Amino acid sequence: MPETNPAIDTEALIIKLRRKQGNWVEWGEACQHLQKAQFSPQQIFEDTGFEPIQQNQIIVAAQVFRSIEAEAAPASVLDHFGIRGSDVLYELRLLAQGDRAAAAELALKHNLEFEQTRDAVKAIKDYARLKQLPEGYDSSPGDAVAYQSWRLTRQKEDLQARSRLIARGLQFATSDAARQALEKLLTDFTTVKARPAPRLPLFRLESEDELPLIVPVVGRMPLSKADLQSAPIVEPEGAFGLVKFSGNGAWVALPGWQVLMSAADVVAILADGEELADFPSYSDKRLAGELLMAIDRDDRNWRDDGYFMVEEKQQLRIVWQETEPDLPILGRLLCVLRPKAILDENLAKDPWQIDE
Repeated sequence: MPETNPAIDTEALIIKLRRKQGNWVEWGEACQHLQKAQFSPQQIFEDTGFEPIQQNQIIVAAQVFRSIEAEAAPASVLDHFGIRGSDVLYELRLLAQGDRAAAAELALKHNLEFEQTRDAVKAIKDYARLKQLPEGYDSSPGDAVAYQSWRLTRQKEDLQARSRLIARGLQFATSDAARQALEKLLTDFTTVKARPAPRLPLFRLESEDELPLIVPVVGRMPLSKADLQSAPIVEPEGAFGLVKFSGNGAWVALPGWQVLMSAADVVAILADGEELADFPSYSDKRLAGELLMAIDRDDRNWRDDGYFMVEEKQQLRIVWQETEPDLPILGRLLCVLRPKAILDENLAKDPWQIDE
């Protein structure tokens, strides 16, 4: 049952959502309050009509709206997105808070749909990772999109595709240097083949033998009853069976694969599939849900055939680029694990049912 918090009138929030009172930002914040009060997304859907996927979008988008509000975005931007455009603001979630206001202003100025905003966000993120800006370019999101268009144009041989990209870049460019670089491509048809991103090292735990059991060690004999009873109870949690102990840490058991055993300092990080959505190696479906990334903190030498962890504006990111990023490398991505697919967890506990 949901917890009752005197500070939150959950019934009033449910009525607000059911009647769609206020704007979408208030709906997102109401959904977030209800979830914090232990209402499940499914229960909120049954009580209000807001589907779980919609709840997630407006909760995250409302957080983005508050962040651009805190960054003093122009009143026209706040007025527009306070009424509509939650899907556009949702795409800005991957940007650092300091970049969101300018990106929202760009989206409004060019009337971008959510898919176009997603492309612009990728351009802004890639632009921020450059060791230095191209000569004459400025740091605006418009020049970031213009630079992306210039780079993609040089990789195309098809004249129509080149023309579309050049027109797009000129639409967004804010510096003279960015415009001139694009205009030069109208007569320079030289193509530069892009190096494809390497495939993500993605694995799925399949067989039961690959799912180790974590147990506490009581000690070495002789032992007493008290020693036996002092061992903690192991309660694995989540798709990868994390085991927590007192404090903020946890253990997780990984298979003894060579890629892990040969590494010097392996740590595990849980992530949502969206964290790796920038990389084209796998479809969104294969990257959906919870993932576990194994990182070797000892391997901090950049190579263009691997993915590396960096800190970007106080947030850890997995990146790949053709050239070394202008950010300290914190470790190399060894592998990405998907949890074992279990069709029916209850059946898995009673194998005799499957035999019959």
